[in-house]
Amino acid sequence: MKAIVVFYDSLNKRYLPPYHPDCGTIAPNFTRLAEHCACFENSYVGSMPCIPARRELHTGRYNFLHREWGPLEPFDDSMPELLKKSGVYTHLISDHLHYWEDGGSTYHNRYSSWEVVRGQEGDHWKGQVKRPEIPPVVRVPQKQTGTGESTLWKHDWVNRQYIKEEADFPQTRCFDRGCEFIELNHQEDNWLLHLETFDPHEPFYAPKNYLDLYPEDYSGRHFDWPRGKVEEQADEIAHCRRQYQAVVTMCDHNLGRILDLMDRYDLWQDTMLIVGTDHGFLLAEHGYWGKNQMPYYNEVANNPLFIWDPRSQVKGEKRNALVQMIDWAPTLLGYFSQPVPPDMQGVDLAETVRSDEKVRDYALFGVFSGHVNVTDGHHVYMRAPLPDKVNDIYNYTLVPIHMTERFSPKELGTAELTGPFRFTKGCRVLKIKGTDKYHVGRFGTLLFDLDNDPGEQKPLTEPALEEVWKRVLVAEMEKAEAPAEQYARLGLEAPAAGQPEPVIEERNILLRATATDWEQAMRQSGQLLIDSGYITSGYVESTINTVKEMGPYIVLGPGLALSHARPDGNVLRTGISLLTLKEPVEFGSELGPVSVVLTLAAKDDESHLAKLAVIAEIFSDPENLNGIVRETDVGKAAKLFLS
Repeated sequence: MKAIVVFYDSLNKRYLPPYHPDCGTIAPNFTRLAEHCACFENSYVGSMPCIPARRELHTGRYNFLHREWGPLEPFDDSMPELLKKSGVYTHLISDHLHYWEDGGSTYHNRYSSWEVVRGQEGDHWKGQVKRPEIPPVVRVPQKQTGTGESTLWKHDWVNRQYIKEEADFPQTRCFDRGCEFIELNHQEDNWLLHLETFDPHEPFYAPKNYLDLYPEDYSGRHFDWPRGKVEEQADEIAHCRRQYQAVVTMCDHNLGRILDLMDRYDLWQDTMLIVGTDHGFLLAEHGYWGKNQMPYYNEVANNPLFIWDPRSQVKGEKRNALVQMIDWAPTLLGYFSQPVPPDMQGVDLAETVRSDEKVRDYALFGVFSGHVNVTDGHHVYMRAPLPDKVNDIYNYTLVPIHMTERFSPKELGTAELTGPFRFTKGCRVLKIKGTDKYHVGRFGTLLFDLDNDPGEQKPLTEPALEEVWKRVLVAEMEKAEAPAEQYARLGLEAPAAGQPEPVIEERNILLRATATDWEQAMRQSGQLLIDSGYITSGYVESTINTVKEMGPYIVLGPGLALSHARPDGNVLRTGISLLTLKEPVEFGSELGPVSVVLTLAAKDDESHLAKLAVIAEIFSDPENLNGIVRETDVGKAAKLFLS
């Protein structure tokens, strides 16, 4: 088996014909790709922006609640490294300059081999002391924090002196190397190619032959690096968007080179192809350019994603399941038949590609110190920090490095040891005071109805609905093990600490149900875990098929059945549901009919053992079983199962 990941930066799906046929972008190869892949409609970012997203690509878990932009941590699982250790050859090709800055310095060495291409954006590539000649421009880009000239501005103009012809462009050179890798290795097995370009990230610098595809009547100043609040005239905005489209067309051309090789060597038979981006980009929508200095509207947060899986061979179909960057690592691990580490929050998308199977109810996303957002694909809730608590935030790290510099002694002077978190694998970490960088809290909390307001132009003011979304957000933050100060910072009530953890949540309990047979009883019990986001429907089918194949072995004693199957990608979280029946049903067991059906979903071979021990102890007393069967109050039933 082989896999190719083609990874772009700042690719806005509204400028791609497969998503918006009338967008005006010339991109026949993206259309060709969509015809040969599952095309995802609801693929969302997780941690923003560039390097935090790449940490998710490696680790399969959210990054932004615990630390800002920074390297992989010693306790992080790295998907390409796990594959490398399992015997899969992993190769990275990238022109993404942030990999060779301080804050991205631990990523490329996780691969078996890697190649870097210099010269993108303000890459500190060529040494020139004198400030380069820069033409009159519409605007000089600010730093991402919104103040002062970008430190990359000068270096970008130095680099452009060496990038004139299409063959000189970093994107071209990346895809040259990607094609070379495929030509050399297409007959080999067990490899992953991660082919990445910084394009179409700003500045929108493209060869003339691509610009010529978009004729215009513009005689204004140079403008291909937008950032911040829109202050330009209409012709300048149109000109800059035209520059972006030219770069997207260049991306499309190079994508076609990969598709041509897939065709030439018939790699579709044994090669997974994932094409996507870390995030989108605002092109003057909502009155802003870029990202970070504003809330993450869908132009930034809802991104293109195409997946070809040779096992299911689904092509030309839309997928509506809610997926995220954290799903890429489990998907690739599963494809190469490797176990998914329990710390990964993402889900293997194999069945979603095959059948559009749901993998989550809600997607959490955001940036360190900004809004914390949650969506179900129909609404999006953007919770802003309280004005007096915007700086009440901490980095949790063992590698105190920022994007382009080390943490200062002053910052380190605030450090204290804390933890561990579940995902730090027993390691205590440094808790270091952070600060608000992007100042987006000024926009306030926002709630949008995406079905009726897809452009997110009309924030809702419905207190009752917001209360629902506040509860959803708290629950999702709790799943992600958000630090306590994150709740206080957002003005949310943190989950109660020090309370016994329920072995079975109230929402996973249904009392006095009616079922006509054992299969319906198992489906009802499993549906509780589906509805609460613990499993997908595929897991319930596995439990039922197992009973059909092996008989009623799940009946553990008089009146009690424990429905379960092997851990797989259909299990999103370890958990247990409880269903009691008004009238018992027969499972065909010599132990008699069943009145209590538990469904156990285990994400791995160990995480469920403590819960199972509590269950065994409770039901070792027949009186507890009889009491549960008679119980009509879900809250009282749940209290019996406190760990």
